[in-house]
Amino acid sequence: MPGTATRHLYLVRHGEASPDENGLAEGGRRQATLLGERLRDIPFAAIHHGPLPRAEQTARLIGDQLNNVPLHVSELAGDYVPYTPGKEELPAESADFYLRFLDGATDEERMQGPELARKALDLFAGPVEGEEDRHELVVTHNFLVAWIVRDAMHAPKWRWLGLHYCNAALTVIRYAPSRPASVLISNDMRHLPAELRWTGFPSESHV
Repeated sequence: MPGTATRHLYLVRHGEASPDENGLAEGGRRQATLLGERLRDIPFAAIHHGPLPRAEQTARLIGDQLNNVPLHVSELAGDYVPYTPGKEELPAESADFYLRFLDGATDEERMQGPELARKALDLFAGPVEGEEDRHELVVTHNFLVAWIVRDAMHAPKWRWLGLHYCNAALTVIRYAPSRPASVLISNDMRHLPAELRWTGFPSESHV
């Protein structure tokens, strides 16, 4: 049954990781705290986060700035490859580049990723049941942010590739009943000072 109220989905890539990726760097902790301050007045129903330390720590630092918002850990918000395209699906001029990028994925990741990605859309995307609008935050990784944005734009499945999101940048999607999803803001870093922006983003793409 289609949802009857609007969902506002806030997507965040975790803060800047430490060199061993076992948690957050000091800059990542500051990024998360500043983002939490920006989101302080949003009436969140829940914060979902992936199980890896960098996502969990980011979610907790954001949550520290909010008013008793429950945190939920979920493998659906984890770090995985959501879809592996065949060469024939990709633009000819970039197919080899993207396939090289995906070479590191294991057979297990290629099998499990699409199922996790499908369930993530079932859980996080679309309007919600009831009469009250819902605001939810998902603290995750670059691939899942890209996957959900791609879905909201009704782009081909392969198009999560090439989408990049900065650490602790904010993306917001609105899912209203009987209307297409709307990407309201994307990769927004206005809450971060200049020295904390653009981490995790390809250096040649900075603007």
